[in-house]
Amino acid sequence: MASKILRAAILGAPGSGKGTISERITKCFGLKHLSSGDFLRSSVRSDPEIELLAKRYLERGYLVPDHVTTHLMLEKLKSMGNQSWLLDGFPHTLAQAEALNGIYQLDLVIHLNVPFETLKERLRARWVHLSSGRVYNMTFNPPLLRGIDDITGDILIQRDDDKLEVVAFRLRQYKDITKPVIDLYRTKGILHTFSGTETDKIWPYIHSLLSARIPALNIDAPIRQS
Repeated sequence: MASKILRAAILGAPGSGKGTISERITKCFGLKHLSSGDFLRSSVRSDPEIELLAKRYLERGYLVPDHVTTHLMLEKLKSMGNQSWLLDGFPHTLAQAEALNGIYQLDLVIHLNVPFETLKERLRARWVHLSSGRVYNMTFNPPLLRGIDDITGDILIQRDDDKLEVVAFRLRQYKDITKPVIDLYRTKGILHTFSGTETDKIWPYIHSLLSARIPALNIDAPIRQS
């Protein structure tokens, strides 16, 4: 665990590499990675009431209503105590950001700015293991056996919202919904934008930013892109 408390969030469109960057931050700096998508999936499996409320949104790749996501994530943060953490996928809307600000003040926000065409290509090549949320990319992060999850041996699927006809809509939706969140954190002076098409080239700059705020752990393990 990191010796200094750091509360951060990472913003980026679907396919921007948030998962890969978050995993590297966790390994290198000891922050707890809190993915709203992962947490919602686990909550759906364990709580029948949440399952009924959220399942119809998650299965179609739609956004779960603000009040549901906000309640789940804030309750999770309360249980974290004095740990350093990195939020991934939350806050996603201005309402979520304002609710978060009412309880916690973020130290920094990482914004991954990846070109539209790059995002489209990444999403079209993306396959997932539904129950765990593990993501594979057939171009640069394929499974060991085509179509099979490395860990469980389950069959991978391409989500409906990663198919070509839906990708452009998802990216436009993300831009419209998240722009006010980006503007809010820019105004607060805690937004750090990193632009590029390759995660490996963006990562050293993010590492430098965090190294100035929190001691790095002595870990240097390669992490596959997702």
